[in-house]
Amino acid sequence: MRSKLVAGNWKMHGSRAAISDLLAALKAELPSEPRVDIAVFPSAVYLADTRSLLSGSPVAIGAQNVCEKPGEGAYTGEVSAQMLADIGCRYVIVGHSERRAMYGESSELVASKVKCVLDAGLLPILCVGESEADRDAGRTLEVVAEQIQAVFDLLPVSELASLIVAYEPVWAIGTGKTATPAQAQEVHAFIRGLVAERSTELAAGIRILYGGSVKAANAAELFSQADIDGGLVGGASLNAQEFSAICRAAE
Repeated sequence: MRSKLVAGNWKMHGSRAAISDLLAALKAELPSEPRVDIAVFPSAVYLADTRSLLSGSPVAIGAQNVCEKPGEGAYTGEVSAQMLADIGCRYVIVGHSERRAMYGESSELVASKVKCVLDAGLLPILCVGESEADRDAGRTLEVVAEQIQAVFDLLPVSELASLIVAYEPVWAIGTGKTATPAQAQEVHAFIRGLVAERSTELAAGIRILYGGSVKAANAAELFSQADIDGGLVGGASLNAQEFSAICRAAE
């Protein structure tokens, strides 16, 4: 059975003081042995602080981005997957819609990042999703398939056992809008079907998260869907009570 994962993407928010307060409150809210996997994703400059503050906690840490080049090199301003592994990261978000839209990351570039993350022994969370214009044009499944296909084109199925996919409809990120449970389930089932075309074993085990204005009020209904294995949470992850309530919903 697939274990659920609740991942909190803090985006470009936080300070040392704010993160210390948030994590203290979160540790007080969460059970010492939660029945779901939980991770938080601070800005890169606070990864080490976050790891230290979470010492002894079941909450893992992850990075919001990674360089598409492996190892070391002359890539000013970049952080490699090996570096992230070295400081204790377990997960890395790749291909978030903000990276694709604001920084021009193509599906092929995102696939290269997935490979680097896997090669470093970390767990990539591959973000896919359509814009509101795509949904209105009936292109949701086409867009999602293209984004996933880029990874299949680069990597064999045998290397994808640790892949996690997060379906995030772009029109629902930070807008307060949320895909209905039925809309989300339709796309999640489609993604699992795409994977099954290559490996039924991989499809049965791969975790597919939902992201897009996930909050305590809608989490339980979303997570009850057959193919939704947790959530990639944005703004609500900056509130310890709200985030912990989402984690409890996943349990």
